[in-house]
Amino acid sequence: MRSISYSLLAIFAFLAKYISGAEKNLPFPGEVFSVQGHTAFLILPDAKLVRDKQMPWVWYAPTLRGLPGRAEKWMFERFLKAGIAIAGIDVGESYGSQQGRDAYTALHNHLVEKRGLAKQASLLARSRGGLMLYSWAADNPDKVACITGIYPVCNIASYPGLKRACRAYGLTEEQLKTDLAKHNPIDRLESLAEAKVPIFHIHGDVDSVVPLEQNSAIIKERYDKLGGPMVLEVVKGQGHNMWSGWFQSQALVDFLIKHACRNITP
Repeated sequence: MRSISYSLLAIFAFLAKYISGAEKNLPFPGEVFSVQGHTAFLILPDAKLVRDKQMPWVWYAPTLRGLPGRAEKWMFERFLKAGIAIAGIDVGESYGSQQGRDAYTALHNHLVEKRGLAKQASLLARSRGGLMLYSWAADNPDKVACITGIYPVCNIASYPGLKRACRAYGLTEEQLKTDLAKHNPIDRLESLAEAKVPIFHIHGDVDSVVPLEQNSAIIKERYDKLGGPMVLEVVKGQGHNMWSGWFQSQALVDFLIKHACRNITP
């Protein structure tokens, strides 16, 4: 029955795009649909690889125009071969604000309640996707299997800066500065540590856009102190670029697959 439902989903994906009004080019065939007015996507593995009652899945961010793109194909191919679905939703430049988090919750509810995906998602944050996924994860640690990041933004003050981010939060720059600890991922790790959510980051030591020390390094330092499990792989001589090593990290893929499938009931 499950394989039939996935086949039907694939057949109607093209039609669903026009019914929902949502459009997006994906690195692999998938369904594009709308959730609360936001463009979302779901890429399913081959039905022959589906053996579980609940399908494990990767939650990718940011799902802005052109993302995910060709750079993610290597990783996505391996996730799909492991029987893991891939999903995301475009919340624009929300920088982890409540409005973006609400849309994330709506997508999670839709995928779990209506598509049969596992309650716990494995998060994959690329760059500014870190603000989006970490902010939602801090609110919902019980719904997170693991967090992985490719030079992820974890500090609003570092990027995009308070002046740019404040509008997404509906605050003035001064108000966001005053309330920063309520919103900033580097200050919201306690709930994740208590839930023992495993984290893996890969980050370059010469990243001038999302500096290592202000983002992944401080996450590692604080998460260690809280007793949370984290691996930080620092790549020497690499910055915020399209080096293939970011997107073809076997260590990251192995980590995510391991934790995505950890609590799935056969």
